[in-house]
Amino acid sequence: MLSLSGLFLAALIAATLLPAQSEAVLVALLLDGGDPVLLVAVATAGNVLGSLVNWWLGLQVQRFQGRRWFPVSPARLERAQAWYRRYGRWSLLLSWAPVIGDPITLAAGVMREPLRVFLPLVFIAKAMRYIVLALVTLGLM
Repeated sequence: MLSLSGLFLAALIAATLLPAQSEAVLVALLLDGGDPVLLVAVATAGNVLGSLVNWWLGLQVQRFQGRRWFPVSPARLERAQAWYRRYGRWSLLLSWAPVIGDPITLAAGVMREPLRVFLPLVFIAKAMRYIVLALVTLGLM
C-alpha cells in the first residue's frame, strides 16, 4: 500500500510544474512484480490530478503570477499560451511530453478550457504514456 501511495504522490508531483520523476517509480514497481493494471491506474490518477492542479493555477494566474513561489515566468507562460492559441485543445494530447506538457495544462487553465474538455484529453494522454511504459518495461512491446 505504501508503494501505491508513493507512486500516486510521485505521479501527482511530476504532473505539476515542480520537477519530479514518476516513470522510474512505476518501472521499479513493475519490475518488483506489481500488478501492471493497478500500477498504471494509480500513476494515471495521480498524474491527471497533478495536471488539474496546473489547470487550476492557470485559472488563478492573474491572482498568483506576481508571487515569488509561482513556478512560471511570464515569458514561459506567454510561450505556453501562444502554443495553446495556435494548436488549441488538441495540444492537451501532448500533456504527457516532457518540458512542454505541464505548461500546456497550465495554459489550458489560463485560456479557460472547460473541465469537461480538459479532463478526457489529459486522461488519454497520461494513461497512454503509462500504458506504453508498462508494456515496454514488461517486454510486451
